[in-house]
Parts: sequence; C-alpha cells; structure tokens
Amino acid sequence: MAIIGSLLKRGIRVGSLVTSRRKINAFKQQKRTLSKLLSRARYTQFGEKYNFESILSSSLFGEPREFYEKYKASVPVYDYNKIYKEWWNQLLEGEKNITWPGRVKYFALSSGTSEASSKYIPVTNAMSKAMQRASIRQILSLGKYKNLPDNLYEKGFLMLGGSTSLNKKENYFEGDLSGINASQIPFWFKPYYKPGGKIAAEKDWSLKLEEITLQAKDWDIGFVVGVPAWIQLLMEKIIAHYKLKNIHEIWPNLLVFGHGGVAFEPYKKGFERLLGKPLIYIDTYLASEGFLAYQPRPSAAGMQLVMDNGIFFEFVPFNDLNFNTEGEIKENPETLMVDEVEEGKEYALLISTCAGAWRYLIGDTIKFVDKEKAEIVITGRTKHFLSLCGEHLSVDNMNKAIDLVSHELGITVKEFTVAGISHGSLFAHHWYIGSDIAVDPVTIKRLIDEKLNEVNDDYAVERKHALKDIFITVLPNEAFYGWMESKGKMGGQHKFPRVMKKNLIGDWETYLKLNGYQ
Repeated sequence: MAIIGSLLKRGIRVGSLVTSRRKINAFKQQKRTLSKLLSRARYTQFGEKYNFESILSSSLFGEPREFYEKYKASVPVYDYNKIYKEWWNQLLEGEKNITWPGRVKYFALSSGTSEASSKYIPVTNAMSKAMQRASIRQILSLGKYKNLPDNLYEKGFLMLGGSTSLNKKENYFEGDLSGINASQIPFWFKPYYKPGGKIAAEKDWSLKLEEITLQAKDWDIGFVVGVPAWIQLLMEKIIAHYKLKNIHEIWPNLLVFGHGGVAFEPYKKGFERLLGKPLIYIDTYLASEGFLAYQPRPSAAGMQLVMDNGIFFEFVPFNDLNFNTEGEIKENPETLMVDEVEEGKEYALLISTCAGAWRYLIGDTIKFVDKEKAEIVITGRTKHFLSLCGEHLSVDNMNKAIDLVSHELGITVKEFTVAGISHGSLFAHHWYIGSDIAVDPVTIKRLIDEKLNEVNDDYAVERKHALKDIFITVLPNEAFYGWMESKGKMGGQHKFPRVMKKNLIGDWETYLKLNGYQ
C-alpha cells in the first residue's frame, strides 16, 4: 500500500473539508485584506504620500464603505509604465521602503504578449509566502475530487516553466517567476519535482525539451503543470521520440493537468488526441504579480479569486467610458469592489498587493460566473481586443469561434492571431490560423464569420456596415512558434498574442515573408 500517498490523501481530504465549510463573505475578506496591506505599507514613501494612515483609520472606525471611497479618491490608478517610472525604478537601485517595507531582492521578468521589452515585477518575501499559501489551497482542493488513487500522491509532478536560473545584478536577482519560486520549494516536495533542478535551470528552450524527452522514460508522472501550448508540444515530442500511440504509454499514472495563462478550450481537442485516458483539468490564474485565482472544485464554471491572501481586487467595467480604442485606461475610471460587480459583465482587473503594487492594471479582463462564490473566467487582455468600428471583439469571442469551427471541421487549431486592418475607406479583420493539415480558407472564413455573428451582436451589426470583410491565412504551427523563438519568448509563461496591433502587425508580416510563409 502507498503509505505516504494514503497519508497525504487523508490530510488533503481533511484540509478540503475545512476549507469547503468556510463561507465566503467577499466584501469583509477584501476589506480586511486592504486594511492589512495599508497597515504594512503606511510608513513607505508611497504610503506616506497617499496618506494610508487616514485610509486605514476609515477602514477601522469609519462607515462600512468609507475606506474604499477614500482609497479611490486618494490613490491614482497605475499601469506598469506609470508605476515603474514613478516608483519601481527606485527598487532596482536598491532603495528600501518605496512601495513596500524593506528592499526588494527579486524581480520577475515579464513581457506579456504585446510588449517587446521586459517588465520588472517586484516579488517580495510577503508575496512569495502568499503564493505558497495559495498553492497549498489549490492542492487541498484535490480532496474534492473523488476516487483519486492513494498512490497518485507519490507520483512525479512535472512543472514546465521558464528557466529557474536567476541573473544576479548589483542589487537584486532577476528571472522567470518559476525560478524565484523554485528556491521556495519545500524539501519534502523535491523528490517528486520534475524535471529536477539541473534541467529546470536550462535557458535554451529546445535543449530543455530535448533533455526532458530523454529523461521521460525514467519518470512516473502523475501531475503536469504548464501553459497548454508548451505541454502539448512536449507530449508530441515524447510520443514521436519513443514511437508511442499516446502519452499514457510512457506515463500510465498521469491523471491531473494544471493549466493556466490562456483559455484551454482551443487546445483541448488536439491535446486529448495525445492521451490514452481522460485527465482531470484544473485551471489556475498565476501571474508574475501574484496567485490570483484557481479552480476550487470539480466541474466549477470558473476560478475562485483568492480574496484573503495579500491581494485587494478592484473591477473596472471594460467599456468605452473607461478604455480607449487601444485598450489603455482613461483618467479617473469607474471602479468597483467585489460586492458591486454583476455576473456576465466584462471587467478589467486592478490589484493592490503585498509586493507593492497599488491600484495596478494587470491587463487581464474577466467575467464573474458566480458572484456569490467570487468565481471568474478570464476573457482576454485589455489590449487584446478589436474594435475598429464598434465591433468590440474580445479574445473570449475569438476563442469560442475557433473552438466551434474546429469542432465542426474536425481540425485542431493550436494557435491563431487576428489583426485589424484598413480596407479601402473602411475596415477588415485578417485572421492567421495555425493548422498542420490542409484546410479550405474559404470554408473557415465563412464559418468564423457565422460563429462571430452568433456570439457577438456588435460584430453582427458592424459586418453590415463598416467591417466590410475578413481575410484568412492558414499557416503551419511552426510559423507561430518560430516567431516566438525569434522574440526570445519560447516556453515558460509566454503566449502567442491573440490580437496583433500597431508595430506587431508589420513585424509579423515581415517575419512571414522572410521565412517563406507568404
């Protein structure tokens, strides 16, 4: 009998029962969270400038919502460029007590999918501990999954991320978030952690995949965690190398896939063709700025925001009143607390955190699918939508259309991107779709247009007026991965941008021409 696995499973079940019995009062949890953040940071330069002491006093002694009204009135909204220019640049110089107490020793490099240069996201000790707590809660949620074998908890845990090797600078360390978190892995977990320290530290993505493939036969993997595109690429490589029918021929105990970063639905059909039996899928919302949400139970419609763990959430209605056509937030936007939102409406996220981010626009858009349980789905990025003439086409709309078309045609579309272009005096959309089998662009064009008309009323209206056409270019998947590699964005948390804007369109077109794809 798997004694260790049985003990772990029993502990997880007990922990799961305890957490499941807790009633969520999101407003109270968030009020308490912001109070703790304000208390910790009130003597920093940021806290003194924006009078955190007074806001904290309102939270403790004022009317129930007075603290939030005061917080909104006192502290401006920040995007990365603004907070870096005004505050975070000082952290890199080794200055202390700027936006969070003490000095920041670690910075996660994050470029997102639309920016060329790296962002330096501070990762404080408090944030590292908060991420650990959220990870433990997610593990405890496995107790809600029935009939998991005891020995599953003794199997390998493959985490496919960026390099765990950090760059030492004069005043700090920088690197991928997975590298920063790797130093925090508990000693008892290390025997289960794959691919192990040496391979995980490898910076060359192709070499890392090759080394994992060669070692795969010696591992007994039960859990896999990573971005769907890169996990699928790795499994395809392993299957091809060992001439297998599916991944379960080499990893028969693989049962759980924890994914995040992008919507999984467009990948699911192709992903499941690589399996010999079904997997349990667990969605995760982990960003360089914090561990924001995770799927709390089987078949949950969304991910539950972590409301009491060092992150205070605000929600900005994602509309023309608060954002311009480039997805940039306007001055003095409308912002809401969690108890003020509505299910089904799209919001951009602002977060204030124990890493010294304050009213920070993280760049993601979400919808609440269960307000009572604070459960959300990610719908896209503030800058990854198309509204050339009022069509308001979100990444969520695009994913749904691609998923429906893929199902109807029986094909797998791993990657795609859309560019808004001029078409005479009006407008058009140009879709670039990845498929390694021959497909008819005319058929795909008709089906995508039909599906978008069904899921987006604004799109349907504009297709009769200013949005005159859509164009389709079908490309092999290697074109998308090659462009990512040319940008140094292979692997880890990197994702191909679903929407091409501004200079990226020309850069993408140039790449396709130079590499013979057009």
